[in-house]
Amino acid sequence: MQLKRARVAVDAMGGDHAPAEIVAGAVQAQADLAVQVLLVGDPDQIRASLPPTSSSAIEIIPADGTIEMHEEPLTALKRKRQASINVAMGLVKSGRADAVVSAGHSGAAMAAALLGLGRFPGIDRPAIAAVLPTIKPGHPVMILDVGANVDCRPQFLEQFALLGSIYARHVLGVREPKVGLLNIGEESTKGNELVLRAHQMIANNPRIPFVGNAEGRDVLSGKFDVIVCDGFVGNVLLKFAESVGGVALQILREELPQGWHGKVGTRVLRPNLRRIKQRMDHAEHGGGLLLGVDGVCIISHGSSRAGSVFHAIRLAKDAVDNQVLEQIRASHPGGRPQPITAREECQ
Repeated sequence: MQLKRARVAVDAMGGDHAPAEIVAGAVQAQADLAVQVLLVGDPDQIRASLPPTSSSAIEIIPADGTIEMHEEPLTALKRKRQASINVAMGLVKSGRADAVVSAGHSGAAMAAALLGLGRFPGIDRPAIAAVLPTIKPGHPVMILDVGANVDCRPQFLEQFALLGSIYARHVLGVREPKVGLLNIGEESTKGNELVLRAHQMIANNPRIPFVGNAEGRDVLSGKFDVIVCDGFVGNVLLKFAESVGGVALQILREELPQGWHGKVGTRVLRPNLRRIKQRMDHAEHGGGLLLGVDGVCIISHGSSRAGSVFHAIRLAKDAVDNQVLEQIRASHPGGRPQPITAREECQ
């Protein structure tokens, strides 16, 4: 069966290096990934960042302003109805786009998704899911939540585990995913009140392929396909893992031999070094998928440059092509996505 061409709305004004780097990554993605990109933002700034050869190939959707990092998400979203993230989310709601990618204010992106798209029945809070490499080639691990919910209840972690297992099966291609709960020990009796109660709930849910607690040393071991934690711990873990990758690459550069023999050796090792970079560089993973809302939404790093934006759009395409929303709907039959109106849902 031939897949339709995924349409991805990109918040061109969100991020530290917007719009130039966002536009550059989007242009590359449209050329290499067979996706249709819709760049949302200030048309003049977007056109100024487009290379001449692609100016007519990418559709530009006008928007007025963006949500700044210092602004409270809900207040800003209501005050700036035509902000780029609001307009981009509206494209998905109306069916004009299949997915949204934003490197802007992550809280605003989450709030806009909740308000505009709603959440699935049975899901109290959506989670940001990040995929990290492990020591086993071709065996990544999904961590969720990595920042959407700083404070969690046990049932939130149970829902994250279910969402993660669905994604691992249908997008990562893991037939029998191993789900773990991040804790300070393997024993079910260890941990704080949150993880103790969550452990019991996850273990008792027959739809979750739960294999027990995962310690910090297990995260990148390849023993688990999905690891669940609250957003506070997950965000710290994600940023630490990204920094470790950067440090390892820097050490590798510094320790390579210098001089002519170093150049010869580096030339011979170049394919291996390229693969090492691809496995360790967080830019290769693009960002995190917001699981639990009725739409595909990728939240990228605020510091994203063109490469990260390219991979974020690739991640969005994979989610659309693998029908991850349909798989989540199938796991929660008999209900419609629930719109969000209460302020507490976006905090």
